[in-house]
Amino acid sequence: MPKFDPASIRVVACDIFGTTVDWHTGVAGQITQIVTEHGQRLDAGAFADAWRDRYLPSLERVNRGERDWVYLDTLHRESLDELLDDHGIVNAFDDDARRRLVHAWHRLPAWDDAVQGLTRLRRRFVVIALSNGGFALLTNLAKAASLPFDCIVSAELARVYKPAPRAYLTAAELLDVDPAQVLMVAAHRWDIDGARKAGLATAFLERPLEKGAHRTADQATDVTSDLTVTGFHHLADALGC
Repeated sequence: MPKFDPASIRVVACDIFGTTVDWHTGVAGQITQIVTEHGQRLDAGAFADAWRDRYLPSLERVNRGERDWVYLDTLHRESLDELLDDHGIVNAFDDDARRRLVHAWHRLPAWDDAVQGLTRLRRRFVVIALSNGGFALLTNLAKAASLPFDCIVSAELARVYKPAPRAYLTAAELLDVDPAQVLMVAAHRWDIDGARKAGLATAFLERPLEKGAHRTADQATDVTSDLTVTGFHHLADALGC
């Protein structure tokens, strides 16, 4: 692999779920609240895990052309309906409650280093969200968590999901830069691999608690990337911000 040159980077593109925000804590907490309101009992952490486990398979079905393009809220709703049925509580939640559960993914807490780290990166780079989340989802999430992105590039704009190359290349095209001038920052090997195959520079950002305390997150030893960092402040240091 050629030596990485920070001076070649113009855009820092950040994955969202797990990399910039803590999806596990945020989704599980909202599940607990809504389920309790409806008089049900559920292991919210395990339910959030099972919901997330259906994420990549649902994206792959779209990317393979097995179903028409739909934005992420629709995929999340379909997975939610299946899970409620699996748990035998499908009749306990009306359409409004299910919509609230789906919108849990719109309101997630930022990791402690995210806001200040992104602010540092913006002093030198264009800093964007590059996520499979829908445009409305990402807008709501960034506003609620005070995430200082210069812009949002949703998979909804490319009409294809990461890790398909078009999802990454659309960001480069929209910002009028070469793919190699974009640094994809993600806590997931599949995302780093997809970005690298599309010609982007890559930074694996370690999030040991991304899947909660009882599951193992992706680890740097299993990932090939230009940089490996432990958070956004570490990334800012590595890029000279």
